[in-house]
Parts: sequence; C-alpha cells; structure tokens
Amino acid sequence: MFTVYVLHSKSFDKIYIGFTSNLKERLLSHNELGKKGWTIRFRPWDLIHQEEFVNKPDAMRREKELKTAKGREWIWKLVNG
Repeated sequence: MFTVYVLHSKSFDKIYIGFTSNLKERLLSHNELGKKGWTIRFRPWDLIHQEEFVNKPDAMRREKELKTAKGREWIWKLVNG
C-alpha cells in the first residue's frame, strides 16, 4: 500500500505533498528525525489529508495531480475551511 499525503505547517502557512509506503515513519522523519531537506525548516507539520493506493504508479500519479495549480487550490480550501 502507498499513501499520498498532505502536510500543513501552521507556523509558516506552508503545505507539503508527498507519497510513501510507511506514513507513520515518514511523518516522524518530517517532524523529528530528518536532518536535511525542505520540510525541516517549517516544522511542526500536521497531516491534513491522506489517500491510500494499492500500487506505486497510481500514488505517484495522484501526488502529481495534487501538485498542479488546481490540486494546490483544492488543498488550500481544505486548510482554510
């Protein structure tokens, strides 16, 4: 199983879109364990959306959709109510 997920940093009002095969471990990396990368600068992150997929290509396709202008618009509507 693969999870496409969306994180929001309330402190910096940033969003992050990704996919993983282990969501619990990935969230831990974003919020605590990671030592490098874009997300460490905007901690803490809250999980605001997730979708499950059976295979990796479908998850990658959905992640790409969410990263489009239309996808980001939909995400910001989630964030702002």
